Amino acid sequence: MADADDVRRLALALPQVVEIDSEGFDFRVADKGFVWSYPERRPGTSRLIRTDVAVLYVGDEAEKQALLLGEPEVFFTTPAYGGLPLVMLRLAQVNVDRLTELLTDAWRMRAPDARPGPATG
Repeated sequence: MADADDVRRLALALPQVVEIDSEGFDFRVADKGFVWSYPERRPGTSRLIRTDVAVLYVGDEAEKQALLLGEPEVFFTTPAYGGLPLVMLRLAQVNVDRLTELLTDAWRMRAPDARPGPATG
């Protein structure tokens, strides 16, 4: 079971990653976001920053659909993210090894000349 602390530790272990000041977590490489806290929109009130759910960059619509259809208990989306290469990840539904893989893949797609070091878990 992974959590926001795991996201922070793993993201910051990747080269050239910076954390953007936010209510939850928000990580970027080369000024491109690859994982951040889910800003849940709630009708009639301000959005709720969910640190138990990460918004994860997945690269393209095919990968997004594969994750959503293959593991609906882990990944979901909302109409606000329609057409965007992003999924929401329920952190409690993955272990640290899987989170490492997902974050590294997201980072690799956003980083220029990506060459990650060895994964830690």
